[in-house]
Amino acid sequence: MRSSDPIQQKTPVGEIMSNSVISVDSSVTAADAARMMEDTGAGAVVVLENNLPVGIVTDRDLAIKITAHSFPVDTPVRRIMSSPLISIDPASNLWVASDLMSTRNVRKLPVIDDDKVVGMLTTSDLVKHIADH
Repeated sequence: MRSSDPIQQKTPVGEIMSNSVISVDSSVTAADAARMMEDTGAGAVVVLENNLPVGIVTDRDLAIKITAHSFPVDTPVRRIMSSPLISIDPASNLWVASDLMSTRNVRKLPVIDDDKVVGMLTTSDLVKHIADH
């Protein structure tokens, strides 16, 4: 099946997203977020304020922002998160997701349903799905 196949384009994000997502409060330190990512193999954490998703910190954010800007490792993730959060609904199709990721230049896309983080879609997920079909 080619990536231009209309059936594949209509696949909902919820079918291929990872359900394993780490969410942390915005007051958590960069070091603690990095440890959680290392322990779980996650490439990002979603940042919450009042239990609502407001940003994301990726492994790249940690490497670049902490190192390049010499932030201390006890910096709260709210200071290094990417915000506003670019996210998608689980019912959205992969065409919409890949277009959003491409135009906004993001490799990790939190999937949010009713203000709750329900999954994460990555460029690797998209590539694997296309390769498997």
